[in-house]
Amino acid sequence: GVCVGVILAIIAKGGWDYMASQKEAEVGKAYAAAATSEQLKAFAAANSGHTLAGVAQMRIADEAYTAGKAADAVAGYEKALTIIKDGPLAARAKMGHALAQVQAGKAAEATMELKGLADDTKQFKAVRTEAAYHLTSLAVDAGNAVEAQKYADQLMQIDVSSPWTQRAMALRATLPAAPA
Repeated sequence: GVCVGVILAIIAKGGWDYMASQKEAEVGKAYAAAATSEQLKAFAAANSGHTLAGVAQMRIADEAYTAGKAADAVAGYEKALTIIKDGPLAARAKMGHALAQVQAGKAAEATMELKGLADDTKQFKAVRTEAAYHLTSLAVDAGNAVEAQKYADQLMQIDVSSPWTQRAMALRATLPAAPA
């Protein structure tokens, strides 16, 4: 009886795993089939809570950002962040959210988010350097040489050979020297 119970448990576990993998494959196929913004919205609504729904929200937000629809982009990245909590996709959504806020004219809020990304030692170097570059860019746009130099120095500490560091140095060079 015990052996039959163990065999039934193994079969049930195998069946459960098979069903879960089939459902995951179906969600993946549905995501791959979503090509337009409307299809992505429908996919995200039908699969809310799934990581691919967060990726779909990010794609929708990216399209809005590219089209210059800052408010829609901010909302899209916020929806993505409610689904994707951590990892590289979350960092990507946070970066997009901050840049959409810059586009929306909310530089102070964007600066806080970018500082959080740049200062987070648990993030990938690429994320940290891009965030520090955008902070440098915002400081240059504001004409603040002291802040621009601070963020350029931070970039040098994170990764001296990053293309973002090189771009930041070129931006920094456009400002007058910061007072000592």
